[in-house]
Amino acid sequence: MSEDSYTPLEQLGHQTALPKSPDEAVLEVVPNPHQDAAYLIRFTAPEFTSLCPVTGQPDFAHLVIDYVPGAVIVESKSLKLFLSSFRNHGAFHEACTVAIARRIVEATEPKWLRIGGYWYPRGGIPIDVFYQTGAAPEGVWIPDQGVPTYRGRG
Repeated sequence: MSEDSYTPLEQLGHQTALPKSPDEAVLEVVPNPHQDAAYLIRFTAPEFTSLCPVTGQPDFAHLVIDYVPGAVIVESKSLKLFLSSFRNHGAFHEACTVAIARRIVEATEPKWLRIGGYWYPRGGIPIDVFYQTGAAPEGVWIPDQGVPTYRGRG
């Protein structure tokens, strides 16, 4: 892979302001360096935040994003900025989790993707949201996401 592959990137290596909203955020991609191999990429965001669309109070989640790339992979700084753009975005847990998955799918056209949104309790009830694009590709090791069900202090 040549350095020319990275030339069109506008965020990596540059000072980049936090997008005001997920709609304004840009997910950048780079060529998959191992298109000949079926492998899994995992992003973990243990401090994801968004806002409740009704109360405006902050919501917190531990996100685990797994995908088997196709021709391109998501550039991680752009993903970090995209996820951070939810800090001032009002949406329910389900809307945030599925929207994140769909944006990554739109940007990368992966062979497979799943996301686990492990949300911390709101009103005493934790909400976990899971989404995937279909059956996992054969021959790819898909590890457990490793996030236990919320148990509070017990």
